[in-house]
Amino acid sequence: MSLLDWFANRKPKPSPKQPQEREIADGLWKKCEACGVLSYARDLQANQMVCTECEHHMRVPSDERIRQLIDPQTWISLDEHLHPTDPLKFCDRKAYSDRLRDSQEKTKLTDAVQTGTGKLENLPIALGVMDFRFMGGSMGSVVGEKLTRLIEEATKRQLPVVIVCASGGARMQEGMLSLMQMAKISGALERHRQARLLYIPVLTHPTTGGVTASFAMLGDIIIAEPKALIGFAGRRVIEQTLREKLPDNFQTSEYLLDHGFVDAIVPRTQLKKTLAQLIRLHQPQATIPVAVSLPEVVGTSELGVGSRE
Repeated sequence: MSLLDWFANRKPKPSPKQPQEREIADGLWKKCEACGVLSYARDLQANQMVCTECEHHMRVPSDERIRQLIDPQTWISLDEHLHPTDPLKFCDRKAYSDRLRDSQEKTKLTDAVQTGTGKLENLPIALGVMDFRFMGGSMGSVVGEKLTRLIEEATKRQLPVVIVCASGGARMQEGMLSLMQMAKISGALERHRQARLLYIPVLTHPTTGGVTASFAMLGDIIIAEPKALIGFAGRRVIEQTLREKLPDNFQTSEYLLDHGFVDAIVPRTQLKKTLAQLIRLHQPQATIPVAVSLPEVVGTSELGVGSRE
């Protein structure tokens, strides 16, 4: 056998098998934005989207928030027929009407808030939940109208109101029409207050702009989630205006609690229980007539005065 035949018949050694990467189904695991730990999606959902390692509160859609707070089979949506329009024909890099259509297809919502009534631990409430996925939870005409109608319905039915805030502020594509909603919602809340009814806003990450400047800060008791961004103007705008460095925790829930802007920071896993306790404490109590025992009529001689006879 020639040397060439030897090389031709020589079989190459089998290469060691490379370990195959495990295929992970989409949506099966979720990575925490704060600590980077991977968590099983079902375990994370069972913990209400709070990281089990660092307790970071992940953003949740409005449907999930309603499921967390409202008892099963008790949710009744309100004003789902209201749809936003483009009254100003606003067009920047993309037409406002196209942005609305894209957000509606992505979220399956008509606008950035869901409103309705239901029961929270068997307590009837009116609930509004803002959804940051829909154009940053911005407040336009429909958001303002739905929240106003929700508050008016609660006033008529003598219900407490809870609004879960998550918003970048007033929607610039609607101009003055969006800014009007601040006063409109505030007016409805004032009538609700005059009826001696409870209103609790829950401030989540982020709550900024015109929402912070109106109904987010008008609650009888203001609750915030841990480490949520809460403020009006942006950090850079304030620093450039004041020409000074702001604290690292500026505009966080903890900073606002220290300075008296919020009343309590409640972890999401304790939110439903806390709301139920507050609503029970502030329920109007029925006035029960109390029987008062009158003293027996005493003779005039015992009183030390003369007889009328």
